[in-house]
Amino acid sequence: MSRPRIVIVGAGFAGYRAARTLSRMSRGKAEITLLNPTDYFLYLPLLPQVAVGILEPRRVAVSLSGTLRRVRLVLGEADDIDMDARTVHYTDPEGVEGTLEYDRLVLAVGSVNKLLPIPGVTEHAHGFRGMPEALYLRDHVVRQIELAASTDDPEDCAARCTFVVVGAGYTGTEVAAHGAMFTGSLVRNHPLREGMRPRWMLLDIAPRVLPELDERLSVTADRVLRRRGVEVRMGTSVKEATHDGVLLTDGEFVRSRTLVWCVGVRPDPLVERTGHPLERGRLVVDPFLQVPGRPEVFACGDAAAVPDPNRPGRVTPMTAQHAWRQGKVAAVNVAASCGVGERRPYRHRDLGFVVDLGGLQAAADPFGIPLSGPVAGAVTHGYHLAAMPGNRVRVAADWLLEAVLPRQSVQLGLVRSWSVPLDTASPELARVPGRPRGRETDETGGTTGGTGEAAGEGRAGAKGAGGAGGDADLGGERLTEIIDNTEKAQLAGAEPAPHRPGPQPAPSRPEPEEKAGKSGKAGKAGGPAGRKGPAGGHRGDHPSPGPVRRDDTPTQGDP
Repeated sequence: MSRPRIVIVGAGFAGYRAARTLSRMSRGKAEITLLNPTDYFLYLPLLPQVAVGILEPRRVAVSLSGTLRRVRLVLGEADDIDMDARTVHYTDPEGVEGTLEYDRLVLAVGSVNKLLPIPGVTEHAHGFRGMPEALYLRDHVVRQIELAASTDDPEDCAARCTFVVVGAGYTGTEVAAHGAMFTGSLVRNHPLREGMRPRWMLLDIAPRVLPELDERLSVTADRVLRRRGVEVRMGTSVKEATHDGVLLTDGEFVRSRTLVWCVGVRPDPLVERTGHPLERGRLVVDPFLQVPGRPEVFACGDAAAVPDPNRPGRVTPMTAQHAWRQGKVAAVNVAASCGVGERRPYRHRDLGFVVDLGGLQAAADPFGIPLSGPVAGAVTHGYHLAAMPGNRVRVAADWLLEAVLPRQSVQLGLVRSWSVPLDTASPELARVPGRPRGRETDETGGTTGGTGEAAGEGRAGAKGAGGAGGDADLGGERLTEIIDNTEKAQLAGAEPAPHRPGPQPAPSRPEPEEKAGKSGKAGKAGGPAGRKGPAGGHRGDHPSPGPVRRDDTPTQGDP
C-alpha cells in the first residue's frame, strides 16, 4: 500500500506547525511535501528588531530542512489549485513550472499587505511583511540620517529626518517605538543641524494605540511612544502621498521621504481561486478546519475563516497565536483522516499578548495580568525565545551583544526601493533583475499578472507567480522605457537603480495571447478570478529593473 501524499502550501506559523506535527506523527508512513518560496520559516514578531539592527536577518529565519525531518521541501509559489484533479500547480524561483499531486492538502498561505485606494500610497509607501522590507527600511533610515547630516538645506534635512508610520496596531507601534530609538543612536554619530532632531509620527484612524488590545496595554504603549518623542496622531491618516511628503486627513502636509504602511493585512488572494465560499476573503472551514464538500482539504491560519468557539458566530482573528495553534490541529485532523488518532475541533484559550517597545520597555498581559516596564520586557523576551522553533541561542546572543556593545549603523544597499513595492502579492521575496516576476496587487485588491521578476510569499504562506519569462523577454522599446523611468526616479530623489543592461532585441514572434496571458490562470486574483492582463501579461505592474516611478506632481482625489 502506497503512502498517503500530504501537501502543505505555505511555511508560515500555521504551515510550519502543521508540517512539524505531521512529521512527528507520521514517522515516515506518509509522504509530506512542504511548498514554500523560501527555505526558511520567518518569525515575524521579531522583524522590527531586524529593521533596526538589533538582530541579524538569519536569526529570525529558521531553516526548514534543518528543523523539519521527514518533510520534503519544494521551493516554489503556488499559483493554481485543481481540487477535482487533486493537484497544486507552482512556479519555482527560476520560473520552472511544476505540479504536486496530493491525497490530503493543507492550505496555509497566510496574508498580504492590505491596500487602500489612497492616491500615491502604492508608489511611495513600503510595507512591513517580509525580510526584504525590513532590510530595506534599515538601510533607508540610515541613509536618510546620513544625507540629512550632510545637507546644507534645512528643509531637506527636516524632510529626511521625518518618518511617518501609518497603522497603530502591533507592527506599526513596534516599528515606531524601535525606530525612534534607532534614529536617536544614529544622530549621535551623525550630528544634525542645530535644533534638528529625528521626527517620528504614528497615524491611525482608531481612537487609541493598539485598539485591538486591552486599554491598559494601549496606555502603556502610548506613554512609552510619547516619552521617546513619537508624535501619536489618533483619528488621523493619510489622504495623499507624494515624493515630497504626505497630506494628512486633517489638512496638514508633512514633508517626509519615508512612509511605512502598517494598516493591516488581508488574506492571500490565492484562496479566491479555489472557487469555494469565502468570508471576508478567507476560506470558510468547519470547526475541524476542513473545507465543506472537500474532506481531503484543510485550511488554517490567516487564509481560513475558522469558527471561534469563544465567540459564537464569529471567526478567529488573523494573529500568529491562532495560526500556530490551528497548524497543530490541522495536522492532527489530517492524520485522523488517514486513520491515525482522532480528529478534534479547534479550541483555544487566550494566553495574553506581548508588544515589544524596544530597550527594556514592553506592554504585556500574560494570562490577563497587565505588565509594563522592565518586567514586561523580560516577559516579552522570554515569550519570544520560548515560541521560536529554532535559533534561540543565536537570538539570545544578539540581545546580549546589543546590551554591551554599540549598535552598528551601516547600510549595505542590498535591497532597493523598487525591489519591495507595496502593491505586491508576494512581499517575502524581493524583486531581483533577471528573475521571473511575480504579480503585484492593484489598489482594488486585484493582482497583476505577467512575466518578469520573482515574487515571494506573505507572512505565512506561498503566493502565486507569473509566467516563466524575464528581462530577456523585454524588447528594445520596453528597455528604453525602463531606463527612462530609472533616470526620472533618480532625478526626483529616488535611490540609484541597479546596473543598466545593454539593449536586447524584441522577440521575433509574439506569444499567443492564451500563453502570454497565462498569469490570468497562474496569478492569484484579489479581484475577479482569473482576470487576464493584455498580451504579455502586464497590467499595471511596475517597470523592472528600474525603481517604482515617482512623480513630483501630486495626484488629486480623496481616499
